[in-house]
Amino acid sequence: MPGNDLKKAIETIVREKGILAGWIACGVGSLADYTIRFANQREGTKGKGHFEIVSLTGTVSVDGCHIHISISDERGQTIGGHLLEGNHVYTTAEIVIQESGDLIFSREMDSTTGWKELQIKRRVDNV
Repeated sequence: MPGNDLKKAIETIVREKGILAGWIACGVGSLADYTIRFANQREGTKGKGHFEIVSLTGTVSVDGCHIHISISDERGQTIGGHLLEGNHVYTTAEIVIQESGDLIFSREMDSTTGWKELQIKRRVDNV
């Protein structure tokens, strides 16, 4: 929906649906502004204007989401990186999320990288 924060909206859906192991199959739409963290940076970069979402991918779980985005501007120049809060939908965002009923995705701190990294486990019950 126009004006929604893309990351917050995805996280809300994941929580509401109780997704334990999901991934973004595809995502397209447009943004009025962006906040993206580029490779090997601790802080995000912001921009305002009109941008097309040309790619959206990542893993999603109630335990945490890790999503990357690529966007292009009115000249077709494309940038991409880690999706942060602060990406507001301009006209629409069409996101397809798929889910596995056999797995659980969790995030655990990795002392080597300094980030919470994906852990994949088999479900042992019929939750």
